[in-house]
Amino acid sequence: MSGSYDDAVGVEVSSDSFWEVGNYKRTVKRIDDGHRLCNDLMNCIHERARIEKVYAQQLTEWAKRWKQLVEKGPQYGTVERAWCAFMSEAEKVSELHLEVKGSLMNEDFEKIKNWQKEAFHKQMMGGFKETKEAEDGFRKAQKPWAKKLKEVEAAKKAYHAACKEEKLAISRETNSKADPALNPEQLKKLQDKVERSKQDVLKTKEKYEKSLKELDNATPQYMENMEQVFEQCQQFEEKRLRFFREVLLEVQKHLDLSNVASYRNIYRDLEQNIKTADAVEDLRWFRANQGPGMSMNWPQFEEWSADLNRTLSRREKKKASDGVTLTGINQTGDQVSQPNKHSSSLSVQSNTVQSVQSSYNPFEDEEDTGSTVSEKEDNKIKNVSSYEKNQSYPTDWSDEESNNPFSSTDANGDTNPFDEDTSPAMEVRVRALYDYEGQEQDELSFKAGDELTKMENEDEQGWCKGRLDNGQIGLYPANYVEPIQ
Repeated sequence: MSGSYDDAVGVEVSSDSFWEVGNYKRTVKRIDDGHRLCNDLMNCIHERARIEKVYAQQLTEWAKRWKQLVEKGPQYGTVERAWCAFMSEAEKVSELHLEVKGSLMNEDFEKIKNWQKEAFHKQMMGGFKETKEAEDGFRKAQKPWAKKLKEVEAAKKAYHAACKEEKLAISRETNSKADPALNPEQLKKLQDKVERSKQDVLKTKEKYEKSLKELDNATPQYMENMEQVFEQCQQFEEKRLRFFREVLLEVQKHLDLSNVASYRNIYRDLEQNIKTADAVEDLRWFRANQGPGMSMNWPQFEEWSADLNRTLSRREKKKASDGVTLTGINQTGDQVSQPNKHSSSLSVQSNTVQSVQSSYNPFEDEEDTGSTVSEKEDNKIKNVSSYEKNQSYPTDWSDEESNNPFSSTDANGDTNPFDEDTSPAMEVRVRALYDYEGQEQDELSFKAGDELTKMENEDEQGWCKGRLDNGQIGLYPANYVEPIQ
């Protein structure tokens, strides 16, 4: 074996063995690597925790957005609840992944950080105390043997030099014997040189063998001392390896949601919610709430009365307020209706679309435009859109672009019996004959002698639409006024 103890020894390293002088540094470096590996493991866990947090946030956002879309969409009944169960699952799983993130950071990350702080002690001049202790231990164990190794290398070098000199002297002596010009005195000197060289070889060989024997005798103690220091490093590294194994097992438990009872329950509940979806029940519900099962205020005979406490007309049942109004009842001359079909158009005049009473008649007179339909919880407008239950939509029984159910022309060219003249009435100035106090919000109040403008002609119930000079528009009894001549 040959090598160098350190830069001061100057022995060339020729082997990669641990026992070579200086090769203990790999063991010492492992201590520094242990500290760095703690940082790497903490960074690894921190990144995974961040991923868990982002995933949880994305699940929550996804669940919130799709829950709103499904609730506003056209799906209904038990299948809607089964669909929404996926959003509930996502919210619950999101909570579990946030718990995973908390466990990784608050338990595992902190545990490694604290263990690293306890296991590695930084020095004022840099490096770690444990590294310096291992370095000093190996140096102390190796120093005596390295010293003897240096003596062996020096003795070997001297012996090899003596051998070289001996060979050179013998060669010169042999050559001189063949040279007749060489005098006896010179030949005697060469012979003496050969003799001295042989003696030097014997001396250096003896010294070389002696130093090598001393090195061999010191080797067992050297190995014992090195083993002792190495074993101390092994024990230190064993603590780190066992700690890493322990931490990794805890991380595995935190990540393995299959062993979490609440996680299994989430998917058990999801499966049950999906299995409870019942097509027959949903169809029954739709029939009762959106189909033939709905109640209907069928038209009945209404006796006309001149009394102010008259029976309310259909107009007065649909009070003017924010809600669904029937507008845009227009005809397009170049459009031709298909047989037995009409087109429709619903216009929303308020920000919120109100529910429609079962008594709502889509074929109400055009002059009812502007009046609203009262709200009723049990009966709602369902929409064919995938995203909005309450937005207006064209009915599927019309193929006209105008989508107007009030079109006055059918496929046979006959007039629509529900249509009235859509041309605006001529405005006429009228004067009140009697005092009238409006009984409803959409009625005008005036005194005898007041003048106002009649905007629409008298309807079948005996009411006109007019405008006061202050700009208020409303209804009034037709027989309470007379035209101004």
